[in-house]
This record gives sequence, structure tokens and C-alpha cells, in this order.
Amino acid sequence: MKIKSSIALIIFTIFMGVQTKVVAQKVKTERTIVKSVDKHTDASLELLKKVVNINSGTMNFDGVRQVGAIFKEELDNLGFSTTMTSGEAYGRAGHLMATMEGGKGPKFLLIGHLDTVFELDSPFQEYKMLNDSIMNGPGVADMKGGDVIIILAMKALKDAGVLDKMNIKIIMTGDEEKSGDPIELSKKDLIDGAKWADIALGFENADGRPETIVTSRRGSSDWELKVKGNPAHSSQIFTREIGVGAIYEVSRILNAFYNQLSKEENLTFNPGFIIGGTSLTPNEALTGGEAFGKSNVVAEHVIVRGDLRAVSPDQLQKARDIMSQIVSDNYPGTSAEIIFGSDSYPPLANTQGNTALLEKYSKVSQDLGFGKVMAVNPRNAGAADISFTSGHVDMAIDGLGMTGGKDDHTVNETGNLNNVSVQAKRTAVLMYRLLTE
Repeated sequence: MKIKSSIALIIFTIFMGVQTKVVAQKVKTERTIVKSVDKHTDASLELLKKVVNINSGTMNFDGVRQVGAIFKEELDNLGFSTTMTSGEAYGRAGHLMATMEGGKGPKFLLIGHLDTVFELDSPFQEYKMLNDSIMNGPGVADMKGGDVIIILAMKALKDAGVLDKMNIKIIMTGDEEKSGDPIELSKKDLIDGAKWADIALGFENADGRPETIVTSRRGSSDWELKVKGNPAHSSQIFTREIGVGAIYEVSRILNAFYNQLSKEENLTFNPGFIIGGTSLTPNEALTGGEAFGKSNVVAEHVIVRGDLRAVSPDQLQKARDIMSQIVSDNYPGTSAEIIFGSDSYPPLANTQGNTALLEKYSKVSQDLGFGKVMAVNPRNAGAADISFTSGHVDMAIDGLGMTGGKDDHTVNETGNLNNVSVQAKRTAVLMYRLLTE
């Protein structure tokens, strides 16, 4: 018995010694990551200033490709296999794709985008510093800051000697702000990447606060409502033969949408366009048009267009069913049809995997001295490319990009440069810990 006990003690001692060395190596590697980020931050901020000053509005294909080429060179220098794809098939500039396949650990998909909402005719073309840390510039937060954070984190992993042991795909799309058509081709590379990956990390900017991260995003889809009534002299409105006309009917429908659905948590439906009268001539893009009508004529036609945002596929389908039922219960003398468009962005539903990844990210943040991180309310997170990973990856979070900013998509867009290094450290250490689990 004493011999067996002695052997067990020796084995335990050896095991504990090995474990101690493993822990010590992990601590050393994480310290190297942190030091590397600090070392490269200044250069990363210069890179950010450079790309912010290059117009890459979605429809400025040359500008999008120019920004892509700059990031491509950075990733080439880190050992990634890179390419800038053609977007000709869907009417856009294309995407930057980078791949590193070096180990047996989890497969990471990192998501950014090259384009901004500020086209060549925008007055907002260059950055300016509002103080020593706040930059005002086109796309600084949405999302060239996030792209720079990706590259800074990759540099830190390389300096720590672990990048080439990882399986990573980086996709920076060229049409996040205005998706190409057909969207099935526009987002094919992204969806294929999600099918390959285990974990998706998005580098949008969440709600601008460094203590938040996105585990769920609402999807976005369109709807069009067409209503028809019986044209007649206004003196005949409300009669059995004529009914109430198209404008009363559309008013009933929109009011019922509000009464029955507006209290549904995380669901929104916005009628953003309406045109009605005796005759209609909408423009080709259905963003405007002409209507003819007279105060003494019962309106014959109304068209309404809007969007619908839901936090899960189930919520989306439930809303569509209720809206369809409301549309079918017509006022006298009218008819109505609602047409739901395809999902331009699917919902990113919260999952146990997403929540678990948030907890790991928050633990990293606390260990690094940056505090606890919590989930963003989905009402405060718009649609983004990471939504296309929904149902394909085990874990996904977004909002790892530039924080401290505000007023995205406006000339007041800002980003806090002090947070670039913080976000890169969080990202790189998180990926290293997931590699070694």
C-alpha cells in the first residue's frame, strides 16, 4: 500500500509540475500579446488615419478596392493568404478575403467591411481630431476602426508565436452598407466562411460603449402594401356600392399594425414611404413618385413601403402572419395585398453559445483590467454582416471594433482612439484562450 501511495504521489507531483509550467507559459504568452499591442498601436492609428481619408463609399468601387489593397498588404505581411474578390456579379467592388490555416484548434471567422455610407458627393471626406483622442471622420467607427483592430490583434498573435497555429478566415466585405444584388451572391463568401467556422467575431462598434458587446442583432426585411378602392365622386363615399376608398383602408391597416404589434419586445415595423390618390406613378426605385387626386374624388390606390426588424426567425414569422391577417380583413369596397421581401439581413438570435462566448470575453476583459462586459440590448444594435453566420457557427459575438464613438452614418461620426489598443488586446487574448482550451 505504501508503494502504491508513493507512486500516486510521484505522479500527482509530476502532473502538478506540468500544469504549473503550462499556466506559466499561458501567462507569458498573454503578456507578450499585450506588449505587442502597445508596441504597434501608434502605427495602427496612423493606418487608421490613412484609410479614413480614402473615400470608400459603397458605390465608389475604386475607393473600396484601394482600402482593401492597403489592408491586404498588412495581412500579406503577417503570413495570410489573401485575395480581393470581384463583385461584378452583384454590382459591387468585391470583398477582401484572408486565410490562415495552421492548426487543429477552433476555426475563427473575423468579419469587417471596407465600405462606408459616405459617397464621393458627400461633404464629409477627411478626418479631424476633436481633441487628443477623439477622431471625427467618415467611417472611423463604422468600421475602419474595427478593421484596424483586427490587424493589430493579428500582429500581437504573430509576435506571441501563436498566429500560425490558428485557423482563421478574415472577410472584409465591400458592400455592408449597401448590399449587392442578388444578395445570395453578395453574401455567398460570408456564408461559406460561416459554414467553415466554429466561432464568428464581428468588429462593428456595438452601441459605442466599451463595456458592451453584441450577442443578438435584429434582422431587417422589407414589405410593400398595395391597397385599392372604388373611385367615385366623394359624395358617394361610405355607400354600399362605393365603400370607403383606399386611403381609409390603408389607415385602418397601419393603425391595426400599431395596436397589435407595437408592444412586442424587440420588434419594429416602420412605414417609411406612402403615396396615394386617384392615380399613382412611383419611381423605379420606389423611393418617391407622383400621385394625382382631388378632394372630391374617392381615392383608388395607395402604396406603402416599410421595413420589419425582428430578433429571431420565429418572431419575424409571427409578425408577418399577424400583418397578413390584418391586411385581409378589409373595409367595405376595398382590397389590400402585403408583399414581404426577402430578408436583406437575417436575425442573429441569441444562443447559449453566444452567451458563453460573451462570458469568456468578459473574463478576458476583467483579467486585463478593463472591466466587465455585458450584452447590448438588441434594440440598440442594427443589422450587420455577422447576422449571416446565424445557424452556421457554434458561437458568435459582434461589437469588438471601435468603441467610444457616436453618430454613425452622419458627419458627426467619431471614434475614441484610446480604445483601439483595448479592443485589440481583448480580441487577441480571447482568441489565444480559445485556442488553448
